[in-house]
Formats: sequence, structure tokens, C-alpha cells
Amino acid sequence: MTAPRARGGSGAGAAAFETALLHARTPVIMELKRRSAHGADLFRGRTAAELVAAYEALGAPALSVVTGSWFGGGPELLADVVAATELPVLVKDFLTKERQLADAAAHGAAAILLTAGLLPRTVLPRLIEGCLAHGLTPFVEVTAEAELASVVHADRCVIAVNNKDIRQRERDAGGPERSRGLLPAVLATGTRVPVSASGIRTPGQAADLLSAGYRALLVGTGLLLQDDLRAWFAALERQRERVR
Repeated sequence: MTAPRARGGSGAGAAAFETALLHARTPVIMELKRRSAHGADLFRGRTAAELVAAYEALGAPALSVVTGSWFGGGPELLADVVAATELPVLVKDFLTKERQLADAAAHGAAAILLTAGLLPRTVLPRLIEGCLAHGLTPFVEVTAEAELASVVHADRCVIAVNNKDIRQRERDAGGPERSRGLLPAVLATGTRVPVSASGIRTPGQAADLLSAGYRALLVGTGLLLQDDLRAWFAALERQRERVR
């Protein structure tokens, strides 16, 4: 894969990703994922460039790209998205080696998913430090409070609560209850950007999570299955206005 245009010097990607979320009017990381956990086609005939354009028009502060093969992804999807946008891009895959981090940074990533529940406790700190060394935001995903103990430099990480179970390849029903329960522990780490991710289906759920204290959300399948994205985000804005 040919490396895309550079996106700034050391640390630029990390700063861009966090800043975008902290100052977003629409604090939703919008995800591109080819297949659902159950194998359904989520692109539904749309190209990556078409989805990127739609998300940008909706005010996405950042994008997420699932490159994991179990969701139909691959490096070509990252290349397509990076070529189509200037927004900071989160890469979601199971990366375990520093050379993989360096490669992702070279190909336009601004942030990298690190799944705390699947990484040994000695490995997660090393990968967080590797991300920071390559100018990437560590996007550390947790499902239980105990997993937060291995998070280093939390003030420089995005910490995301996954409302689904990655051990089941996110085939469980999920729901925002996990995010609500873990928010105090996540905030106690010192992260500036707590995120609720996955299992968010309705504008009402999204508004409730933002009102509770999450700075951003990550929504994938819930958006990709929508026939009227503008209506979904209009409803989110109305719900947010009601609770402000």
C-alpha cells in the first residue's frame, strides 16, 4: 500500500483527534464498517468515499475505520477513507506490535484502538507508549473497571467503554447501561475524553450518554443501517436541547 500524504509531525495526529472531539458540535465519531457482527452488508452499495462525504456533511469530528477482517475490513479501506477526508481517523483492529502502530501512522491514522480486555496487562502500557511515540492517540477500549488499572498516561488517552462484548465479536445485544455504570471510574483515570462506543442505536440513547458526561460517542452499525441520517442527527440535537 502506498503511503498517503503526511498529516503533520510527531504528535500532530494525537492532538488533532483529541481536539476534534473536545470541540465538536456533533460529538459522534462516525464509523465505516463493511459488515456487522452477524455478517450483514453495512455499506449497502455505497462506496467509502460516499459514506465519508455523508458523514462530513453531518458534522463528524472524526471517523473510525474498522480494518479487522472479521468485519470485512482491510488496509484498502483505510487507504480509501484517508484519501477522501482531512478528518482525523481512528483505526479499529487488533494491533499488538509497535511496527503495526508505525505502519498505521504512516498510512494516515490519527488514533489506534487498543482493547484492554484482550491485551495482557504488560502489553497494554507498552502499546499506549508506542502510540504516543508515533503521534497517535491511544483509543483504549474497556468493558470492566478492572481493565482500567493497566492504562498508563490516561490523560493522553481516549478511554472508551464498549457497550458490547468483543470476546463474542460484538454479537451480544449490548446497550448503554455499561457506559453509565463505568463512567465514574473512567473519569477518575484523568482522561479528558471519555467515550461510549457500540450498541448505541437511537438518538435518545445518544443524548442520554452525552448528558451523563461522555464527551463523545462512537456509532457504527446504528448509523450505517439508517436510511435517513439527517433525521437521526436532527433528533439527537432535539433530545440534547431538552436536557441542557
